[in-house]
Amino acid sequence: MATDHTPKIVGAAWGLLILNTLGSAGAKTIVPLPRSLIQMATMGALVAAFALALAVNPRLRVRPNAYVFLLTLLLVPSVISSVNLESGFGALFRCVRLALFIGTLWLLSRWWDGGLTFVRHHIRLYFVVLGSVAAGAIISPGAAMPDLYGGRLVGALWPLTPPQIGQYAAVIIGLAVLLLLGRRTNGGSAALVIVPALVLLALTHTRTATIGLLVGLSLAIGSLLLTSAAARRFFTWAVLTAAVAAVGFGSALQAWFLRGQSQENFSSLTGRAKVWDALLAAPRTTPEYLFGAGLGDKSFGGLPIDNSWLAVYNEQGMTGVALVAAIIIVLGGVALLRPPSLQRACAIFLISYCAIASYTEAGLGDASPYLLHLAVAASLLAAPATAGPLATPHVPRRRAPRWARRSEVT
Repeated sequence: MATDHTPKIVGAAWGLLILNTLGSAGAKTIVPLPRSLIQMATMGALVAAFALALAVNPRLRVRPNAYVFLLTLLLVPSVISSVNLESGFGALFRCVRLALFIGTLWLLSRWWDGGLTFVRHHIRLYFVVLGSVAAGAIISPGAAMPDLYGGRLVGALWPLTPPQIGQYAAVIIGLAVLLLLGRRTNGGSAALVIVPALVLLALTHTRTATIGLLVGLSLAIGSLLLTSAAARRFFTWAVLTAAVAAVGFGSALQAWFLRGQSQENFSSLTGRAKVWDALLAAPRTTPEYLFGAGLGDKSFGGLPIDNSWLAVYNEQGMTGVALVAAIIIVLGGVALLRPPSLQRACAIFLISYCAIASYTEAGLGDASPYLLHLAVAASLLAAPATAGPLATPHVPRRRAPRWARRSEVT
C-alpha cells in the first residue's frame, strides 16, 4: 500500500464535498432551516472545497484518471441541453455546480495513489453526519421519526431523508467491515462505527441500502476468499447467521422489508414504476433524445424519478446514459483486472453498491454522494505514484588521512 503523505487540507476539502452533496430537501428539522440558507451553505461548501483543493495544489498537478475524464465528458451533454433553458436558469446553475465538483476531483486526484486514505476520510466524515442524525433522534424522537415518513428515521438537525441516511450507514458499514477483515483497524474501532450505523440503518427501513450492503459485501468478500483466511471465516459465519435469522426471524424480517405496504404498492416499487412508464412514454425531439432536457431536480411531472438511469436519460439524454454506463463498466473492469487486495475489495463494494442503488435512486449524473463513492473507488484503483528516475545520492567525500595522501608525480 502506498504511504500516506496526504495533507490534512485534502481531508477538509473532501468533507466540504460531502457537505455539498447532503442536499437541502428532506424532513422538517427541530429548528426550522430555510431552504435558501441550506442551499447557500451547501453551495458555499463546494466553492470552499474547490478553493482548498486549489490552494493545496496550486500548480494544478493532476493524475490521469478515466473516471474523472468521463465525468468531464458528461458535462458536454449537460451544458448542451441546459443552454436551451427548457429547465430554467437552474439548469445552468447546476452545470456550474457540476463543473466545480469535477474540477475539485481533478485537483484532489493528485493524491489518488491506491491507498486507503480516502476510505478513512469517507468513513470518518459520514460517521459525523450519522452522529448528527443520532443526536437529532435523542433530542426529539418525534421529529426524527415522523408519521409523514411512516415512522422511518430522518434527519432532525439537518434535513436528511431515510434513503440518504440508509445509504451513508450502509457504505460506512461495508467499508469498516472490509478494513477489519484486512486488519487495517481493530475490533473496537470497527464496532464503534458498525454497531451504531446498523441501528440507524434498521430504523430507516431502507431496502435499497440493505440489499446494496449485503450484495456489495458479498462480492467484495468473495474477491478475498482465495487470499484471506479472515474473509473465509467471516463469510462462513455470515452465511450461518443469515440461515439462522431466516428460520427464526423470517416473519419479522419480512414485515420489516415490506414496511406495511400492500402487495400492489410493493410490486410498483412504491409508485416509482408509474413515473418511469410516464417518462419513457413522453414524446421527445431528437436533441432531447440525444442530450436530454437539461439538469433539473431529478423529477418528472412533479414526482421524483428515483432511478439514476432514467434521470440521466431525462436530463442528459442517451449520450449521458452511455457515459454513465462507461463509468461503471470501466471502474468495474479495472477492479476485476486488479490482483486480490483490500483496496480492490473496497472498490468492488463501492462500485457494486452504486450500481444496485442506481435502480431505485438518482444521482449518477450529477454532483451526489454516489459520485463521491465512485471517486473513492477510483482512488483505490489508481496505480501507486511512481517516482522519477533515481538520482545518484550525494555522498560527501571524506578527506583522506594525511598519511594516505601522495603527491602527484609528473
